[in-house]
Amino acid sequence: MTPSATTPTAGAFASMEVANRIMALRESFDDHEIDALLVTNLVNIRYLGGFSGSAAHLLITSDAILFTTDGRYDIQAHQQLGDAGVDAEIVIGGYGKQKEALTAMASGAQRLGLEASNVTWAQQRAFDSDWFTSNDLVPAVNAVETLRLVKDQGELDRLAAAAHIADVALDRTKNLLLDGLTESEFALALDFEMRRLGADDISFDTIVAAGPNGARAHHEPSSRPIGKGELIVIDFGALVDGYHSDMTRTLCVGEPSTEIQTRMVDTVAESQAAGVAAVKVGATCAEIDGVCRQVIEQAGWGDAFTHSTGHGVGLDIHEAPAVAGSVTDSLVANQVVTVEPGVYLAEHGGVRIEDTVVVTNDGCYPLTKASKQLVVA
Repeated sequence: MTPSATTPTAGAFASMEVANRIMALRESFDDHEIDALLVTNLVNIRYLGGFSGSAAHLLITSDAILFTTDGRYDIQAHQQLGDAGVDAEIVIGGYGKQKEALTAMASGAQRLGLEASNVTWAQQRAFDSDWFTSNDLVPAVNAVETLRLVKDQGELDRLAAAAHIADVALDRTKNLLLDGLTESEFALALDFEMRRLGADDISFDTIVAAGPNGARAHHEPSSRPIGKGELIVIDFGALVDGYHSDMTRTLCVGEPSTEIQTRMVDTVAESQAAGVAAVKVGATCAEIDGVCRQVIEQAGWGDAFTHSTGHGVGLDIHEAPAVAGSVTDSLVANQVVTVEPGVYLAEHGGVRIEDTVVVTNDGCYPLTKASKQLVVA
């Protein structure tokens, strides 16, 4: 099916429940054994406060919110936090002013949580010896990331818009492969089309890997021309209002040149379809990974499936949950994950097929809807 060229606009998105996220975070304080949390991860600050700038702190106590940033973001901070409905004290200034405001508000909290996955050793030492000398500093593990696992309707709308842009961009550019473009030239054309369709940016460096380069799962596009009869792995995504899309399609200019390549495509397609069919509330990440892996192992290529089956997608292109054999977490409704098995053979190239899907009680539904047709002719 050819995707519609109509791209959803920001005005069509449902509002995100930003103001409620801080309330939910506070409710988790006891579980993390903290009285307050200093948020320094900018993605988590955006999630909790709507702020999209490049420098900020967010301090959340049981009854107050303090946001600090420098003078570059004065107007932006007031506007974005206000639009998000976040009732925070906003302090604008240099290092010293921000430090003074943060330490003063934190002084009433005995146990101050720091984001364990974000704060460096050097930062922790500075916070302990200079900033928050009256607090007990506690590592808070995934306090915000846990909330981000389940998407609200506003988030789903933005993810869907990003996926739609990627769908349309591929549909509009794939025939350029007939012109003998290089990997880099096609990647640039695809990136430009996503921006032209309204993406704020690309989600990550686009992968275009043709022929033997396809055997490298994360190949960087090169000056190598794309030839007829060779497999082309295209992994890319669009960014819309902070939210990412992620999709991989494997294409071929004309029919594949070998029977093994055709069998690789058929095997990965079967594996990917089985994985998508396994996604539902209550299924574990390990079960989904196992379903995909079993199909490829039965084809004799288990060792050629060299990565996990998928990952979460949202404000980060790779976020929890990891869809991997080592992860026993069960999926819940409105989580967003990818299903992307692959086979990589040095002498034949690579095949990967990836959809991003939303978990539901009855199964899942796809955000990525681009055709999986192999041949471009």
